[in-house]
Amino acid sequence: MKKKLFLLVILFTPFLSAQYNIEKFSLGISGVYTTSAKIFLNPNSSDEVLRNNFFPLEDILNPAIDIRYRFNENVLFGLSTEYLKKSAFGSNLTVFSDGVTVNINVEDGFILVPVELSAYYFLPFSTEQFIFLMGGGIGYYYGEQVRNFGDAEISNLERSFAYGVHVALSTDYAVRDFFSVRFELKFRDPQFSVKSEYNKTEVTYNGTTLILSQKSFESKINVDGISFLLALVFHL
Repeated sequence: MKKKLFLLVILFTPFLSAQYNIEKFSLGISGVYTTSAKIFLNPNSSDEVLRNNFFPLEDILNPAIDIRYRFNENVLFGLSTEYLKKSAFGSNLTVFSDGVTVNINVEDGFILVPVELSAYYFLPFSTEQFIFLMGGGIGYYYGEQVRNFGDAEISNLERSFAYGVHVALSTDYAVRDFFSVRFELKFRDPQFSVKSEYNKTEVTYNGTTLILSQKSFESKINVDGISFLLALVFHL
């Protein structure tokens, strides 16, 4: 059944796509909402529970820009980039205070800059006003961890560059020949590791001097949520 449906899409798309009135290039400026991400605080621990324990981050909002080129009547190529930044407070740090270990609240988060190359295929039930696309591609992801507490700062000593794939479904509503509104649903799972170091071993926190149990630490960040994009698109 799936093979027959795919064959019908291939056969009928050339006839239906001829009615589209789209220029060669388009520029999309988007607001993106990503549902969730995770920071694994002890990714190299020998203890399975500690290794799989993570700090959740939710409701991530960020800007994005997208350039697309119409290769032929049925196919578009796209290049996009975003800037994701998200943090929240959690009891994620163990320190020494008055000779005992205590957990304190710190602001943990990440910065992620994806660069994604995509190919989109026109779906055959598209019209001149509603354009439906299905696509996917590859991505390069550059990221770093952010942590703020007291008067201490961290710097990322090492980071792994992440590569991944994504799948997307999008709909354009043509308001004018040169302007449309786009809604897109994107599935991806970028993950990268970071080694960071504190700039000091003694930290002043809420008026108290605390001693860090370690100067450097490793984390793994996984942005595994679904992304929803709403864009204003200009056809050039």
